[in-house]
Amino acid sequence: MERPSSSPLLEICVDSVASAVAAERGGAQRVELCDYLAGGGTTPSAGMIEVVGQSISIGLHVLIRPRRGDFLYSEAEFEVMRRDIQLCRQLGVDGVVIGALAKDGSIDMPGTQGLIEAAEGMSITFHRAFDLVADPLQALDDLLQLKVHRLLTSGQQETALQGADLIRELNERAAGNLVVMPGGGVTPSNVQELVSRTGAREVHASVRKPVESGMLFRKDYPPMSSNRVLSEFEQLVADEAQVRALGAAW
Repeated sequence: MERPSSSPLLEICVDSVASAVAAERGGAQRVELCDYLAGGGTTPSAGMIEVVGQSISIGLHVLIRPRRGDFLYSEAEFEVMRRDIQLCRQLGVDGVVIGALAKDGSIDMPGTQGLIEAAEGMSITFHRAFDLVADPLQALDDLLQLKVHRLLTSGQQETALQGADLIRELNERAAGNLVVMPGGGVTPSNVQELVSRTGAREVHASVRKPVESGMLFRKDYPPMSSNRVLSEFEQLVADEAQVRALGAAW
């Protein structure tokens, strides 16, 4: 399906081969491939990246995020991201989606610059870490200085439509030097209004539906995932003391 020249480019957020194929069949021009969308998305496996790339003929961007939660990263986590970017290059990915913040809620300039250098030659999107910055206009100026190609944002609101006024302001301030791409709660029923209010040239959406499992034999117990809800500023990390206690228990 070809996109009319006046229509915005459509990027669909996906976490599986089936979703990537469905996005292309539905007329999307690009996918953002992630894992663990329930936690806001993390980097997918090498196998997933490779098979998705072999299964679609539209643009493929990959999320580079080593864990859920906030966007304040250690040097070890930056090294993980740099290596994931190198892997994406080897697998022929078109672009990567990155984001890192400093403790004060500003863009982590040195950290982000390092990721951009690792991704030289690929398209660079700064993701919705932007929606947690303290000063969005200064953050946009920082991204322009870094020469990021694209910004994904909900306008610092729960949905992009709620943040449409800020998105338009960011779009106007960017003046075509980077693409401001609205994302968050985008649906067929509100996308036209969103584009009209923001002037967006690209739009990001998930638009998922439940699909029933093919399993015939089913058990509801024991659960395979935790129901505990964590805040964006909280992680579950292995407890060294408890590890020692386990080892000393026998």
